[in-house]
Amino acid sequence: MAEISAKAVMDLRAKTGVGMMECKKALVEANGDFEEAVKVLREKGLAVAAKKADRIASEGIVDVIKEGNTSVIIEVNAETDFVAKNASFKEFVKGILKTILASKPKSVEELLALTFVDSDMTVEATLKDKIFTIGENMSIRRFEVIEGVTGSYIHGGGSAGVVTRFETSAGIENTDGFAEFAKNICMQIAAMNPLYVYSSEVPASVIENEKAILMGQIENDEKLSGKPEAVKAKMVEGRISKYFDSACLAEQQYVKDDGIKVIKYTENTAKELGGDIKIVSFVKYERGEGLEKKEDNFAEEINKLVNG
Repeated sequence: MAEISAKAVMDLRAKTGVGMMECKKALVEANGDFEEAVKVLREKGLAVAAKKADRIASEGIVDVIKEGNTSVIIEVNAETDFVAKNASFKEFVKGILKTILASKPKSVEELLALTFVDSDMTVEATLKDKIFTIGENMSIRRFEVIEGVTGSYIHGGGSAGVVTRFETSAGIENTDGFAEFAKNICMQIAAMNPLYVYSSEVPASVIENEKAILMGQIENDEKLSGKPEAVKAKMVEGRISKYFDSACLAEQQYVKDDGIKVIKYTENTAKELGGDIKIVSFVKYERGEGLEKKEDNFAEEINKLVNG
């Protein structure tokens, strides 16, 4: 049996993204032949994919593509940050985006049944092939197609992404000034996490819930609990505006100039560009948002490799 060096294992892991133990086993089976080991990993893919299907995939990337007046934002997950930074994984995500752009599916299920761009395989089959090759569970978690005038921003190499839709006039959407404005708005959303664009969009049920919380805070404050009910009600009304300042994009302080709100920044930009701008909606994805996080122990993996 050929001697398998640690370097060979690490080189195979770097090429495929597969775990080191599986790389070592593949090299042993291939008698040290690197390309044959890659083939072995692919041939074992079905069994690998089945075993990994229930493993947590909360890493990965958020990415955006735009063509004409159509933008697509997507989140694709993998188990580790190592794989998320793999060039093959990033290329795969770009391919999914192009597939969505071409066919505009309505759901992940519909997307999986489509033919992967520049391929004769379905998206689902291509996804499984990547799982086979890379050796980690992966999933296409969510995507959205946005039509119209948009701006976008990707943060931290894909840790978060934002697409914002606007209504404009006088062709100002084609100017460099508007492009800068749109990116700034997306960065604002990424940094400040608004829930709505305008206070008028906040559901009545949400406002009533916030008021109940504020009233509870007043009732639990020894200095305020004894005040007349009418005074308490006015205090609640005054404090609810602070909720809008945080939850509503238009009411937030603009991060690049805290002397004005986003709505004023929008008005100023529209005036400078000679047209109208309205922020219509936005989509923000954070990688792994709401998913259970996997705790990696790289030292333990190394120890297992060294000790066989």
